[in-house]
Amino acid sequence: MSDHEQQPLPPTSRLSGDALPPVEQHAQQYETVRNAHETELIEDYVELIGDLLRHRGEARAADIATRMAVSQATVSKMIRRLNELGLVTSRPYRSLFLTEEGHKMAETSRARHDIVLHFLRALGVRDTTARIDAEGMEHHVSDETLTIMQRFTEKHQP
Repeated sequence: MSDHEQQPLPPTSRLSGDALPPVEQHAQQYETVRNAHETELIEDYVELIGDLLRHRGEARAADIATRMAVSQATVSKMIRRLNELGLVTSRPYRSLFLTEEGHKMAETSRARHDIVLHFLRALGVRDTTARIDAEGMEHHVSDETLTIMQRFTEKHQP
């Protein structure tokens, strides 16, 4: 079993008596997750394009495909979608560029990712595991939780 696979919690960690929340709250929880799933992939692509532009000076579809472990056809479909959403501009056989709206989304997504990553590291999670976990968590935590994570991290930095 890898470090990232589900492992049973020790008996002392199980929360007993944690009843179902009220119906309205429960429905809101699921709606929030569904909404996060809808934007998750878009944010991941925009964030990666922003990172590639910042660190390599260009964002090519081939680099995105390699880093996301998907086919170039998958990247091409997403680039068309990002173009339609007004987040990127592209020309055949050229690098991708973020629009102003795309830059804002990339910056927000990168900031959320960094807060979650640093929080997990501050808890003592190994870097490899923290990077994997942060990749999904960043889309699902509220601004309130992010603020608390950031405060915790700032207090517990060496």
